[in-house]
Amino acid sequence: MSEQSVNEIDKKESTPSVPLELDAELVLEPIPEQPQDPNKIAIEERLPEEIDLADPELYFNRELSHLQFNARVLEQAMDENHPILNRLMFLCIFSSNMDEFFEIRVAGLKSQLEYSREKNGPDGMHPKKVLGLISEHAHKLVRRQYRILNDIILPKLATENVKFIRRTVWNEKQAAWVKRYFRDNVLPIISPIGLDPAHPFPRLANKTFNFVVELEGRDAFGRENGLAIVPAPSSLPRLVKLPDDVCEGGDNLVFLSSIIHAHADQLFPGMTVKGCFQFRLTRNADLEVDSDDIGVDLAGALRTELQSRHYGSSVRLEIAENCPLHIVDSLLKQFDLEQQDLYRIDGPVNLSRLMAVLELVDRPDLMYPPFSPGLPRKLASSGGLFEAIHQRDYLLMHPFESFSPVIDLLSEAAKDPNVVAIRQTLYRTGSRSPIANALVEAARNGKEVTVVIELRARFDEAENLALASRLQDAGAIVVYGVVRHKTHAKMILIVRREGADLTRYVHLGTGNYHAGNARLYTDYSFMTCDKEIGDDVHRVFQQLTGMSKELKVKKLLHAPFTLRDRLLEMINREAENALRGEPSRIIIKVNSLTEQRLVQSLYKASQAGVKIDLIVRGICTLRPGIKGISSNIRVRSIIGRFLEHTRVYYFYNNRNPQVYLSSADGMDRNLNNRIEVAFPLQDYKQTRRVKKELEYYLTDNTQSWILQSDGSYQLSKPRKGEYRSAQRALLSELADNTR
Repeated sequence: MSEQSVNEIDKKESTPSVPLELDAELVLEPIPEQPQDPNKIAIEERLPEEIDLADPELYFNRELSHLQFNARVLEQAMDENHPILNRLMFLCIFSSNMDEFFEIRVAGLKSQLEYSREKNGPDGMHPKKVLGLISEHAHKLVRRQYRILNDIILPKLATENVKFIRRTVWNEKQAAWVKRYFRDNVLPIISPIGLDPAHPFPRLANKTFNFVVELEGRDAFGRENGLAIVPAPSSLPRLVKLPDDVCEGGDNLVFLSSIIHAHADQLFPGMTVKGCFQFRLTRNADLEVDSDDIGVDLAGALRTELQSRHYGSSVRLEIAENCPLHIVDSLLKQFDLEQQDLYRIDGPVNLSRLMAVLELVDRPDLMYPPFSPGLPRKLASSGGLFEAIHQRDYLLMHPFESFSPVIDLLSEAAKDPNVVAIRQTLYRTGSRSPIANALVEAARNGKEVTVVIELRARFDEAENLALASRLQDAGAIVVYGVVRHKTHAKMILIVRREGADLTRYVHLGTGNYHAGNARLYTDYSFMTCDKEIGDDVHRVFQQLTGMSKELKVKKLLHAPFTLRDRLLEMINREAENALRGEPSRIIIKVNSLTEQRLVQSLYKASQAGVKIDLIVRGICTLRPGIKGISSNIRVRSIIGRFLEHTRVYYFYNNRNPQVYLSSADGMDRNLNNRIEVAFPLQDYKQTRRVKKELEYYLTDNTQSWILQSDGSYQLSKPRKGEYRSAQRALLSELADNTR
C-alpha cells in the first residue's frame, strides 16, 4: 500500500471531529474513552504516584485507533500535492483497508459476542460498545469517501479527459455499443435467480458484486414473487473502456454496474423491472485453524479451511442508497445483520476495483513519475556480492535503494559451486517471484535448500501453499515453522565453502521478500558475513526446522524469547540514565504499538525524564501528553507516497547509541506469539545514518499527523518556505544515485 501528504484545510471548529463536509478541518476526532466513575478523579488531576499504569484511561482502543489510520489514508485523496490518479489510488486503498478491517477486526468482535467470549482490552471498553463506535465512525468515513469520489476525484479526472460515463448521459452510439457488449459478453454468463420456494436465496460469497431486482408481473409458470438476485460474474471487468469511435476523445469508461442496470429488463423478459440495486456482503474472512485439530498436516488443514473462507458469518451490508427500505430490511434479515451493519452508498460498491483505471488509462502524466532506486557504488562495481559482503556490511533502505542486491545474492548463490546450503524464511513473496525462482534453481543445482514458509500469512495462504508445492517439486526441504507461533522473521542464510572454511552470509530485513512491495514499502535490508550474527541466524533456523530447547543467541534479539525483555531493559536503562542526570533518548519507529508492558515501560521512562519520540504509522494505544505520565512522549504518524514499514528501535545509551532493526512491531502478537528477530547495527556510520533518517521523520511537517492526548490526530502545518518531507528527502538523497 502507498500513501502521501495531506493539504491543511482552514479550521472551522475548535472541537476535533471526523470531517463530514469536504471543507471541514483536517483533524481526526478523539478516540472515545470508557465512561468513568463520576467520583473518580480525572487522571490528569492525579499525582503521578497515585496513578496505576494499567489504568484504562491511559490506553486508546485498538480498533478505533485502527480506524483512525484508515481515515488518514482516506485524507490522501484530498491532497492536491498528489497527482490525481494517485489520489484515486488512495481512495481505492482506503476501500481495501476497510474491507479487511471488517473481515478481520469487526468479525472478531462479533464472534466474541456470539460465543460469549467478550474480552475487554487495556482500554477497558466492552466489545459491544466498540462495535457501536466503529459503526458510528465508519459510516462517517464511508460517506466522506463517496463525497470525495463524486465531488472531487471524478470531476478532476474529467478535466484531464478521463471520464466515467454514467448511463444517464450515454449518447446514441455509446448506448448501442454498450448494448452489444451486454449481449455478447454479459448476458451469456450471467445467472439471474428469482426467489421462490424452489429458488432459495443464493449463498453469496464474501465481497461478491450483486444486484437485488424488484419485479412486477407473473412469469411463464405463473410465479409472482417480486424479488430476484443477480450475481455479477467475477470474470467480468468492473470497468469497461469505450472505443474511441463512439466518444469525443480522451479516455471514456463505464461501470459494469451501469451496464447491468441499463439492461436488467433483458434478464427478466416479460416482467417489469421496478428497481435494480447493487449490493455487496462482507463476511468473516479470518481463518481459524485449531492447532489441536491439525494433527500432522498443517497444509492440509489450511487447504480445508480456505474452502470455507468465502462463506463466513456476515458482518457488513453495502447497498445502493436509493434501495427501498422494505428490500433493505429483507436483506438484513436474510444475512442476520443489524441496522448498524448497513452502509448505504452513493456510487459503485467496492471502490478498490477502481484500481483497474491504472491499467485502462495510459496517462503517466497523472501519476508520480518513476524513479531509479539507488545502489552503493562498491556494491554495484564489485566482482560479486559475496566478495563485497565479505569486505563490509551493507545497509539498504527500500524503495529509495534497490532491492535487486537481495535477489542477486540468491541468484549468485544458486549458481555458485562453492555454495553448499541456503536457508530462508518466506512470509509473502509469490510462487513465481524472482526469489522463488532463485530458490528453485538452487535446489535443482543440488544445493541444500531449506525454506520455512509461513502458510498463515493472511490472504496469502493459497499463494504460499502453491509456493511450497513448487519448492518441494524442485527438491527443496519445506517446513511450516511452529504451529502456535507465526514465523514473521525475515532471514536468509547462505553457507559458502571458502578454502578450508565454511562462511555464513546473512540477509536480515524489516520487510517481506517481495520485489513488488519493495517498490511501495519502506524497509531496511542488511547484508553481512559477521560470524556471530551468522551463528545466531543458524541457531534460529535450528529452532524453526528441528526441535530443541531455547538456543542462546549472542547478537540477535529473538521473539518470543528475548526480544520483548531486552527492549524493556533498554528502555529502563534510558530511564535510569535520566534519573542520574545523564542524557537519554528513545526513538521507536513501528507500524503499530499496543503491547501493554512496552507501553507501561515507556510511561515509566517518560516519568523519569527521558525524551521519547514514537513514529507509529498505524495503531497506537499509548496516550501521549499526560502531565506526570507521558508529557515527554511525542507520537506521530507518517502517511506518504510509500507505505512506512521500517521498524527501528533507537536508544541513546549514554552517548553510545544502540540501534536495532526488526521484523517486529510493538504488538503483543509480534513480541509474544511470533518468531521475530531484531538485529543490531554494529558500524558507527550505519548507526549514525539510521539516526539521521529517523530525524527526517521527526522533522517532517508535510506528511506527519501528531497524536494528541485526547486521541485526535492533527496534521502538521508547515510555514511558508519551510516544507519538509521525509520521503522526499530520502528520494533525493538515496534514489537515482550510485554512491
